[in-house]
Amino acid sequence: MHLRMLPSGIEFHSQLDDAGLMATRIISASSLLRRLGSWRQATVGPAYQALAVGLRLLILDGRLPLAVRLPGERSLAKALGISRTTVSAAFAQLENDGFVQKHERSGALTALPSASSRGGALLTHDRESGVIDFATATMPAGPQVHAAYAKALAALPAYFPGHGYEPLGCREFREAVAERYRREGLATSCNHVMATHGAQNGLALLLRTFVRPLDRVLIDHPTYPNAIDAILAAGCRPLPVPLTPSGWDDEAIMAAMRGEAPRLAYIIADHHNPTGLVMQATTRQRLTTQATGSDTIIVYDETMRDLWLGNEPGFPKPQDAHHIVRLGSMSKSFWGGLRIGWIRAHPDLIKKLVEARASLDLGVPILEQLAAAELLLDDGGALDARRTLLRGRCDYLLGIVRDALPSWRAHRPEGGLSLWAELPRPIATGLGDKCGELGLHLAAGPRFGIGGAFERFIRLPFTLPGKEMARAVSILANVYRPDHSTGRPNYRNRSRDVADFY
Repeated sequence: MHLRMLPSGIEFHSQLDDAGLMATRIISASSLLRRLGSWRQATVGPAYQALAVGLRLLILDGRLPLAVRLPGERSLAKALGISRTTVSAAFAQLENDGFVQKHERSGALTALPSASSRGGALLTHDRESGVIDFATATMPAGPQVHAAYAKALAALPAYFPGHGYEPLGCREFREAVAERYRREGLATSCNHVMATHGAQNGLALLLRTFVRPLDRVLIDHPTYPNAIDAILAAGCRPLPVPLTPSGWDDEAIMAAMRGEAPRLAYIIADHHNPTGLVMQATTRQRLTTQATGSDTIIVYDETMRDLWLGNEPGFPKPQDAHHIVRLGSMSKSFWGGLRIGWIRAHPDLIKKLVEARASLDLGVPILEQLAAAELLLDDGGALDARRTLLRGRCDYLLGIVRDALPSWRAHRPEGGLSLWAELPRPIATGLGDKCGELGLHLAAGPRFGIGGAFERFIRLPFTLPGKEMARAVSILANVYRPDHSTGRPNYRNRSRDVADFY
């Protein structure tokens, strides 16, 4: 058995487990102590119960990954300054509750009572069902979308003499995407760009081309649910790296990159979904450096990049390297029905992607590409209007959540389309089920993670009109707090009336 300590306090070793797979990671006592923080003051009661609660919250929030071997009872007791009996009692309670599994050869591994649960699909009903869709974070089309389609329809006859198959995409669209990157300081030509049926289709094509079954794929944790589905559908093993409340843990990412050598890393660095965070320039640089010379392809999903809520952010200049791939999409910025996206990568990678896509599809509809090109080459008016609307709706939703659910914690994100709300208790899935019975469709936290993590979180989009958001929060408050003695929350005390965000 070979052991190696990495900067994050996680060890990797080569012993095989009972299933014949590589044994799981091991967290050191000092690293676990740092993550536990003030665990003793957070809970009233015996020390073993407080320790069990602290460890359980780390697992539920995704800050302590699953299938990680916990420190031995003796070493953890010494690090925490408590007796071994206390640690043993805490482990026993966690095992009884399903948060720890003990194996003769692997020791005590972190787990969840229902490790396969990730919640239901986000899109489960149609627009006419009467359900309030508080799960899908997307906006209706603005008037610019109709105008772009009208121009595209007028330009379409120029393509009629040809066969209509464009494996790379039509030149107008690829040039519009290339110009977008050139404006940001990244030298890009049409040869760097390939049209896709959205960012998710682009990720699926990347997995199909460059990743093999059982390969590791590093992901943010939490992350975009459909990306997790695509990774699992490709037969790959997600490697979740937990986000902290303030952003990415550099040492944890670097440790995972060095220790498990993922074939691909899927990162939402700009207005992360679901948290709204933005990755620091130093973290991006370290990722690039770490991946240089390795087989890891870094995939940045830039779907939310244009949706900042404050002043225009000073994004770091995009880095260019052979192993960096960028995914884009029109769906979040303009309209979900515009199923057009792109891959920006080195021409060598683009060539391999074109060869691989022949067995998947023959290209993207030309009309949609021409419409997308019109929107991308716009002077920014459509996006400015979108961002203004989203700012108002975000502030409004944040206000009514704080009024109606004061024990919940939600912060204004830097960008994106939703709040990542933290609940006092791990009841997100049950809360979502109850609200579903009342016509409110929610996206519970486990949908955004692996193995049932994030039961204390719910994603709340601010993409609906104000009146619908008010109805949704009212249902949430009534289900979460059945005692109505405090009366209904007064939404109209907010700085703007709901009608302003219709």
